[in-house]
Amino acid sequence: MMTMRRNAVVAVLAAGALALLGTGCDQVEKAVNKGGDTPCSEYTAQSPDDRRTTVVKFLEQERGDNATSDPNTVDLSVAAIDLMCGAQANPDTPIREADLTGVFVPK
Repeated sequence: MMTMRRNAVVAVLAAGALALLGTGCDQVEKAVNKGGDTPCSEYTAQSPDDRRTTVVKFLEQERGDNATSDPNTVDLSVAAIDLMCGAQANPDTPIREADLTGVFVPK
């Protein structure tokens, strides 16, 4: 009886672990990603795919889930943040300080 119960617990734990692994690395990346709090020094060290993930999380934090529905918005935001971080004298400046006004609303 105890062996069956122990096997059932092991099976449930294994299924849970597989479910977590099945969510993919993208979901794990989003969970540990700081979004708008990412400093320029970390942002510029990321791969292009990781930068995009960081910007998507930042936009979702700032403007809600539908902010990333237009891929052009994400692309323009990445470009604006790339420019800001490239010109930034302080590597600890968070990417949320990028001027994205022109990206969403004409200046």
